[in-house]
Amino acid sequence: MKIFIKLGWFFKERKQEYILGISMLVLVALLQLIPPKVIGMTLDEIGAGTLTATSLFKWLTIIVSVAITMYILRYYWRKKIFGSSNYLAKALREKLFRHLTKMSPSFYQQRRIGDLMAHATNDIAAVQQTAGGGVLTLFDSVTTGGFVILAMAFTIDWRLTVIALLPMPLMALSTSYYGKLLHQRFRTAQQAFSDLNDKTQESISGVKVIKSFGYQSADIEDFRRLSSEVVEKNVRVAKIDALFDPTISLVVAISYFLSIAFGAKFIVEEAMTVGDLVAFTTYLGLLIWPMLAVGMLFNIVERGSASYDRIESLLHVPVEMEDMDGAINQVPSGAITFNVRSFTFPGDAHPTVKNIFFELKEGETLGIVGKTGAGKTTILKLLLRQFDQYEGEITYGGIAIENYKKERLREAIGYVPQDHFLFSTSVFHNIAFSNEQASYKQVEQAAKLAHIHEDILRFSKGYDTVVGERGVALSGGQKQRISIARALLMQPNLLILDDSLSAVDAKTEEAILQSLKEERTNATTIITSHRLSAISHAQLILFMESGTVIEKGTHDELMALKGRYYEMYELQQLEQLVERGGSA
Repeated sequence: MKIFIKLGWFFKERKQEYILGISMLVLVALLQLIPPKVIGMTLDEIGAGTLTATSLFKWLTIIVSVAITMYILRYYWRKKIFGSSNYLAKALREKLFRHLTKMSPSFYQQRRIGDLMAHATNDIAAVQQTAGGGVLTLFDSVTTGGFVILAMAFTIDWRLTVIALLPMPLMALSTSYYGKLLHQRFRTAQQAFSDLNDKTQESISGVKVIKSFGYQSADIEDFRRLSSEVVEKNVRVAKIDALFDPTISLVVAISYFLSIAFGAKFIVEEAMTVGDLVAFTTYLGLLIWPMLAVGMLFNIVERGSASYDRIESLLHVPVEMEDMDGAINQVPSGAITFNVRSFTFPGDAHPTVKNIFFELKEGETLGIVGKTGAGKTTILKLLLRQFDQYEGEITYGGIAIENYKKERLREAIGYVPQDHFLFSTSVFHNIAFSNEQASYKQVEQAAKLAHIHEDILRFSKGYDTVVGERGVALSGGQKQRISIARALLMQPNLLILDDSLSAVDAKTEEAILQSLKEERTNATTIITSHRLSAISHAQLILFMESGTVIEKGTHDELMALKGRYYEMYELQQLEQLVERGGSA
C-alpha cells in the first residue's frame, strides 16, 4: 500500500474531487444496507400474516428510492475518482517528458527508445489504474465490508457474524502472499514488454536495412521469441492473478455454509427469525464484492507499485547539465575561443579529444577535417554544450558558454547534424520547425539557399508533401539540404554543418557553399567534412587525427606544409580526375 503514500502529492492536488467521490462511495455503501433489511422485515410480515398492500407499497417505494439514489451517486463518484486518475496520467506523462528533454546524449546512449516508450505508456497506465480502480477498491472494500459487518452484528446476531467471519484470516494471509508474488512477476513482465517495444521500434525504423540484407526471416524469428517471452511472463502474472478469485470464492462458500448451518440452529432455538436469516445471508452476499475487491486491490496496487518504481527510477536519473544560478539570459555573439586540454566521454577509459585550441572571429569560417573518429563531431558537441566534463574553457563573446542559459546558447547556433532527422510531416513544417512563425516566403528563401527549392517543387504536393517518418520518402541529399534549410531559417549567429554535404554532388556542394558565403558575410560558420573542397575557402582549417589537431592554418598554408592535409587533398583531386574519366 506504499504506492498510495508515494502518490500523496497527487491526492493533495485533487483533494476536493477525491473527498467528494469517496463521500459518495460511503453513502452508496450505507444505502445498500437498506434493501436486505427491508426484505427480511417483509418476509417476517408475510410469515406473521401482517403484510398489507400499504406496507408492501411502502417497502417497494423505499427500495426503488434507494436504487435511484445509488444510481446517481455511483455515476458521480465514478466521474470524480476515475476522472481524477486521468489527470494523474497527464501529470506523469508531462513530468516524464519534461525530464527526458533535459537529459544529455549519454543518457540516450545507455537507454533504448522502446523501453522509454514503455515507461510513458504501459507503466503510466498501470499507475493511473491505481489512482482510479485502486482507490475505488480500497475504500469500497473497507466501507462496504465494514458497514455490512456492523449491520449483521448489531441488527441481526453478533454470534452468527463472528462465526461467518472465521474464514477471513485465511483470505487475508493468502491474498497478501499472492500480492508479493504479483509485484515481482509484473515488474518482470513490464521489462519484457519494454524489450518487445524496443524491438518493434527498431525493426520498423530499420526496415530498409533489414530487407536489403535479406534479414526478414531472422528478424521475424527474433520478434517471435521476444513476443513469446512477453506472453510467458504475463502468463506467470495471470497464474497468480487467477488465484485470487478461487481463494475468495472458497472463503465465501465456507462463510455461507457456517451461516446457514448455525443460522438454522438459532432459528430452531428461536434465537432469530427466518427473515433475519434471509437478511443475514443477503448481507453476506454483499460481502462477496468487498472480498473480491481485496483481491483486485492487491492486483491493481502491486501492478501500479511496480510501474511507479520504474517511472521513479527514471525520474531520479540526475540531469547532468543544469543552468547555473544567475546564468546569462541573452543570445551570445562574437568571437569563439576553444581551449580544451582533454575530454573523455562518460564510460570511456581514454580521452576522445586532447589539446584542441583555436580562436574564431565573428564572421569567419572554420573547417575541420580528418578521418572518421578523429574527434570532429566531439568538438561540435562541446560547443553545443552537450557535455560539460572537460578540462579547459570554451568562450563565446568572451564569456564561458557554461555562464549562458542553455536555451539562449542554442538559440545562437544553427546545427545540422550528421544524422538528419526529419519529422513525419510536410516539407514546409520540417523547414519551419526552427521558426514556427516563419512565412511561406521565408521558408522558400531558406530552401533556395540550401538548393532544395527546385527539388521540392517536383514533389507531388510541393512544400505540402509529407516526407514520412524520419524522411523515409526522400534521398539522403534531399534530407541533408532540408536540414540545412531548417538551420538557415533561424538566421543563427553560428551555423554548424557537421559533414552535412556528404550526400550531395560536388556541383551542388559548391552552389550551397557559395550561397552561404554571400548570405552569411558577417556570420560565423563551422564546417566538418571528409571532402576538402567543402572547407578550402575557410579562414581557419584544423586537420585532426586521433583526437588532436596535427595541422592548422589556411588552405594555402596547409598546402605549403605538404603534410597530411596536402596528401589528402592531392588524393581527392586524383579521385575526382578518375571520376571525370581521366581528363584534366
